Amino acid sequence: MLLRDERDALCGIGRRLAETGLVTGASGNVSVRSGDLVAVTPGGMMLDRMEPADCPVVNLAGQWVDGDKAPSSETPMHLALYEATPAAAIVHTHSTYGAVVATTMSELPPIHYNTLLLGGVVKVAEYATYGTPELAENVRTAMAGGKRAALMANHGGVAIGRDLEEAYENARLLEWLCGVYVRAKSIGEPRVLTEEELAKVVERGLAPPDFPRV
Repeated sequence: MLLRDERDALCGIGRRLAETGLVTGASGNVSVRSGDLVAVTPGGMMLDRMEPADCPVVNLAGQWVDGDKAPSSETPMHLALYEATPAAAIVHTHSTYGAVVATTMSELPPIHYNTLLLGGVVKVAEYATYGTPELAENVRTAMAGGKRAALMANHGGVAIGRDLEEAYENARLLEWLCGVYVRAKSIGEPRVLTEEELAKVVERGLAPPDFPRV
């Protein structure tokens, strides 16, 4: 089986995403890149019920290479991000607070300095139908400039990483930041950190790790 270890890791991350509520049912998808190949979760399958053989493998052009099931409908978005960034793994969620912010905002304001770990202010990609080249391009635009995460209007969130573990943790951080913002809005107007305040945090060494080149 091609990319056996990578496909097994997808199943592990799928279970964790379901357990933590970052995805429900068959929503969301995950991929991991190894050289010119990408293992991705299958379309229409609950992520906590996958087996390694369920996860198809495609090349960077989106052509089927191995596996019996069809790849996720969001595979074009994953491939667009692999082309545009040095990421080695991508996690796309339909988390609650991420969806709330993505439905109401054009960006997630920097209300906590840990926003810097995602590359700065998190943008909300313009809405487009799921699985389309238009959505893939919108997300790619929202992730420009070294971003580690983005939200997708009226949809959910996406995070990238140097490996699956990092992409998963970035997705968890994105949901936490969205949750803090939504809860803060319920009791008042959240205070947003200024560029100067964020710059001082960077001076103290908080910044996203550099990606190795794929």
